[in-house]
Amino acid sequence: MNKQISYKQDQLFVEDVAVSEITNSLRTPFYVYSRTVIEENFGRFKRSLEGLDSIICYSVKANSNLSVLETIAKLGGGADVVSLGEYKRALIAGIDPRKIVFSGVGKQDFEIAEILKSSLLQFNIESVSELEMINKIASSLNKEAPIAFRVNPDIDAGTHENISTGKADNKFGIPIADAVEIYRYASKLEKIKIVGIDVHIGSQISDLNAFRQTFEHLEKLIYELKNINIELENIDIGGGLGIKYTDDDLEPDLQEYGALVKRILGNLTCRIIFEPGRYIVGNSGILVTRVLHNKKSQNKSFLVTDAGMNDFSRTALYGAMHRLIPLSKKKRGEEVYDVVGPVCETTDTFLKNYLLEIAEEGDFFALLDVGAYGAVLSSEYNTRPLVPEIMVYKKRFEIVRTRPSYDQIFDKESIPKWE
Repeated sequence: MNKQISYKQDQLFVEDVAVSEITNSLRTPFYVYSRTVIEENFGRFKRSLEGLDSIICYSVKANSNLSVLETIAKLGGGADVVSLGEYKRALIAGIDPRKIVFSGVGKQDFEIAEILKSSLLQFNIESVSELEMINKIASSLNKEAPIAFRVNPDIDAGTHENISTGKADNKFGIPIADAVEIYRYASKLEKIKIVGIDVHIGSQISDLNAFRQTFEHLEKLIYELKNINIELENIDIGGGLGIKYTDDDLEPDLQEYGALVKRILGNLTCRIIFEPGRYIVGNSGILVTRVLHNKKSQNKSFLVTDAGMNDFSRTALYGAMHRLIPLSKKKRGEEVYDVVGPVCETTDTFLKNYLLEIAEEGDFFALLDVGAYGAVLSSEYNTRPLVPEIMVYKKRFEIVRTRPSYDQIFDKESIPKWE
């Protein structure tokens, strides 16, 4: 926990709002975010880059709520988007399109066309096929497309295999060994403007050595490009910095990370683009849930909560570990539980063999550090409505995503009238 999400007289607060105040007026489960934590994390990241010509393009996929993006916009941040929908969200929130990079391995023609008609910082291209498609669309619109190539350096970031993106057998980027020839080819295309290079080796990375190797590969490649008269404006080094979910997790030192970037890439006279997501929002959020049943089996005690894997899927997808704490400390002693949700899947399990304050039906708990890859990965599986999101700022809170009614869910569908 951090100082903005902490206990005051045995009651859990987010900033100056008692979470119980929200549960009194809103049915669980729901997410709560601290705007102050987002501001502090962004400021800390920015300070680590002092002396660099840099821009922070927040990774929208981590948490795309408009209130989060508006906070980033007011802090002067840009955005890293992977769809037209995310691009539109960034614009609505007030982010300057000239600070938006469009990433992703499968961009579609209609997305490229609409964004070209507007503006952006650069397309991060992942294949020759995509390059040729963008050039064709740009030519049809008589527009020049600013591009960078995402290179794959074949580096193991030491993270979970599902979020590793920089190895040769991952789907992302062009092989770094082919990069010079692909850049040479791109430089001859009429509507392509080469502005940069891009790399992103994974997420939740704790070992700075993986970043060091990546930056050294980039430095070498940039000098090779200079030798064929291709000068770059931007070096996009992606995101990936991990955060501390448990006491056992290692968290990279931000000042050391900044110093590493400056030492290897700082003298290349390029602007450095950073794409942090989890680092900015991860520890800003909690998921508040209520105990439905305290269920005893032959050799287990289960806490069945009203939050399920459709509301928060990281534990099911990655075996991720998130701490759970009570909203109100009852001081009843402790018991070991499996904490599970109501969804009809065995993987709908948040914690196993977890030592927790003894819980009773109706008690409220908070799952910590869910500000990243929480609500954005939620679904309506089992026809369970998407849960609300709340933003807290100092003494105020506001619902920033409402829970849809069942009628609103059903209105999106229709039954064919074939008879």
